[in-house]
Amino acid sequence: MYAPERQQQILHLARESGRVDVLSLAEEFQVTAETIRRDLKALDRAGLVRRVHGGAIPAGRLDFEPDLAERESTAADEKDRIARAALAELPDEGSVILDAGSTVGRMANGFPLDCSLTVVTHALTTAARLADHPGIALHLVGGRVRHRTRAAVDAWALRSYGQIRADVVFVGANGFSLAHGLTTPDLAEAAVKRAVIGAARRVVLLADSAKHGQEHFARFGDLTDVDLLITDQGLSPQDTAAIEAAGTEVVRA
Repeated sequence: MYAPERQQQILHLARESGRVDVLSLAEEFQVTAETIRRDLKALDRAGLVRRVHGGAIPAGRLDFEPDLAERESTAADEKDRIARAALAELPDEGSVILDAGSTVGRMANGFPLDCSLTVVTHALTTAARLADHPGIALHLVGGRVRHRTRAAVDAWALRSYGQIRADVVFVGANGFSLAHGLTTPDLAEAAVKRAVIGAARRVVLLADSAKHGQEHFARFGDLTDVDLLITDQGLSPQDTAAIEAAGTEVVRA
């Protein structure tokens, strides 16, 4: 079977089932996993599928949301660099909100032991990482916990964030662009993200460059709501310049 024929069948399977994975495709077509990865790369480049950890989904699936474990292992090196750069944006003292998200969670791992901050978060995994930190006054926001993100949402969370005003929030997004703003697949998650942005004086977005141009179902703000975007070197100089011209500072870690 020629590569274009195989890629056409892969696209059909992706559209039919909503997702394909590398190992199953390799077994079905009796080729190596590396061959399938090249096929998916070609389809991704053509805008027909979007590559995710271990496979791909058809382009246009705005409701797809990988779970926390999958997001932790995707673009790990880039997220580590972004998280390290974000630590430089911590205030010397005062209050910080940490949104749910794998990159924000990585940042929490690196909080210096000598920092003294009030930290508010609705992300269970982030709270667990900071619970034993000697210099942090930790506030855990409650609500209904979403299994995919291990984050609290709905009325309790929204009410809590409506009662505070923090110095800075570190927020994550599944997609960002000047055209489509800040997006995520879930409406409840988007509502909380909108609330944390409104609860802080300064907004720092942590997002790897693969999320640039991605558009998901629930919109929670404009990119111009963000004071600082920390991303990786994959964001092109042209896109960086356009974002900065619109008023958001960009750091490419």
